[in-house]
Amino acid sequence: MDTQDVNYLNELLEQDIALREKIKDQVTDLDKKTRIMVGILNKIHSTPSDAIPPLLDSVRPILRSCHDTSAAIAALVPPHQFWRWKDMWSNSLRTAVYCAALVEYLNSGSLITLSQVSEVLGINEESADRYSIVVEDYLHGLISLVNELSRLAVNAVTLGDYEAPIRISVFVKNLFAGFSMLNLKNDTLRRRFDSLKYDLKKIEEVVYDVSLRKLAEPLNKSTTWRG
Repeated sequence: MDTQDVNYLNELLEQDIALREKIKDQVTDLDKKTRIMVGILNKIHSTPSDAIPPLLDSVRPILRSCHDTSAAIAALVPPHQFWRWKDMWSNSLRTAVYCAALVEYLNSGSLITLSQVSEVLGINEESADRYSIVVEDYLHGLISLVNELSRLAVNAVTLGDYEAPIRISVFVKNLFAGFSMLNLKNDTLRRRFDSLKYDLKKIEEVVYDVSLRKLAEPLNKSTTWRG
């Protein structure tokens, strides 16, 4: 290689390094926001059901602030280079999906869709070639949701909410059935899905104990969190 080629390659390397650092700064900002949300949402395990809505209200502004971070990352990534850079934010985005999914479940008892979570986090279709939520990251977030709900099923009983495990059981069984119909070829995702049966078993044991002791009424049509 002559001097001109070396200088050109060095310039390209320096541009990549500079871009990586800029993206890293935004991902670090997303990490901070997700850590705060996870910390707040962890309080559900020691919070009575009637105090859950105010707790969710404290998380929503942080979710909305993710719009700025999403826009910033999308603006930094060059067109059609999503797959080149996605590993930088994948873990952070999975956590953000989990937070949005947990807020949605606690608020309405329903499952947040991929398009809904993209909207919540301010990720637009126009930026799909630069910044978006891939299906695998969405599913990882839902698995984390189930992990957390299995904990909540136990802790809700401790707080005297005997109907929560029954609602959680119905929700998780439906979600598990949906996962079972997916063709999961990603090894990490497949292993995490396989572990869900232990969460499901844990929830079922709580429901069995609650039902045996007749501590809760049979589940009605509503599966929302009732505070």
